Amino acid sequence: MIRIALVGDIGSGKSYFSKLFGYPVFNADSVVAQIYKKNKTCYNQIKKIFPNNFSTFPLKKEELIKCILSNQNNLKKITRIVHPLVSKQMKFFIKKNKNKKFVILDIPLFLENNLNLKNDLIIFIQSTKSKINKSLIKRKNYNKRLIHAFKKIQWSLPMKKKKSDFIIKNTFEHRKALRDVQDLMKKII
Repeated sequence: MIRIALVGDIGSGKSYFSKLFGYPVFNADSVVAQIYKKNKTCYNQIKKIFPNNFSTFPLKKEELIKCILSNQNNLKKITRIVHPLVSKQMKFFIKKNKNKKFVILDIPLFLENNLNLKNDLIIFIQSTKSKINKSLIKRKNYNKRLIHAFKKIQWSLPMKKKKSDFIIKNTFEHRKALRDVQDLMKKII
């Protein structure tokens, strides 16, 4: 099995591209959302560190955002609790899909959390700032300050690009995106 990890800027289209490959996708953002909704142990650990920030289980998105924006270090503390749980889910996903030819890893902090293995294929999704901003503004819960907080804990784009094996330029055009993925898969296979 070959692990393909997608990296890039917030809003560059990693989740969109991950679905175009046609192979099982591990979406870390979805996993984190489920952890916040269903994992009481995680809630208790976060509540212990931030006793005044959270009211009741499950974790509420508004309370999380308020906590993260009140102090940049809070995001790092929350990430230290949540990351091992995401990593455990990723291992389960990989084990479950071990007979597949490829799995797609859509994990925002893939490189930052040293999740990459020697034989992983890393694809950098590149787009212009203007197109990314247009895409982000359309998101339901768009919060510029929150995005800025997340960018602060991520590697720089040039560093991610340097670590990548391939680059896909996202123009936010569906046909081109499909063609780019098909062309890339021909190179990989």
